[in-house]
Amino acid sequence: MTLQVVFHAPTAEALTRARRNLLNFRAAEPDARLRLIANGPAVPAALDNPDPETDPYLRVCLNTLQTLGLENTRGLPEVAAGVVELARCQANGWQYIRA
Repeated sequence: MTLQVVFHAPTAEALTRARRNLLNFRAAEPDARLRLIANGPAVPAALDNPDPETDPYLRVCLNTLQTLGLENTRGLPEVAAGVVELARCQANGWQYIRA
């Protein structure tokens, strides 16, 4: 069985924890499917603090980008609404971890 885990980072501090948790999880379960959803204050933190090890798993919330008037200059993958993507992942059997 392949584990599927979505990490939720709603704040800058949570983004730091989620990145660390994701790396630890990947080390323990290298075949797991992992995703990191950033919304709210975690989005500007993700844009300002690139992390080449975890950014391939990262999705940023388009609603947050628009609300804060930010441009995704780093070209990170976007989801229309972070909360909807989290619900979609869970509906598809992904396990949720809030960082």
